[in-house]
Amino acid sequence: MEGTVISIPYKIKIADSFFTRLRGLMFRKVPINDEGLWILPCNAVHMFFMKFPIDIVLLNKHNEVVKVYHSLRPWKMTKPVKNAYSTLELPAGSIKQLGINVGSIIDCSFIN
Repeated sequence: MEGTVISIPYKIKIADSFFTRLRGLMFRKVPINDEGLWILPCNAVHMFFMKFPIDIVLLNKHNEVVKVYHSLRPWKMTKPVKNAYSTLELPAGSIKQLGINVGSIIDCSFIN
């Protein structure tokens, strides 16, 4: 059974180099709003040096959601998810607001 396709209505930056993946959203002073970060490859995240919570969506190679974390707080971390290939970091509350669930397919038309 195919999951529901979800479009992300935010500007999404891509972090696909060592430096951009390592830095992520660290050291930002204000919470993200109407934007996000797609990190690849990435199957776990840490919230070290973060100043605000974010929603975490882990995707497999087919952009299917395999795990979600609602409002992950600063200084927390996730365990690696074996079948995750990339991570979408979104403003806190986005998972619920956009109806993202395990099994949803993320429409990646935001990629340039």
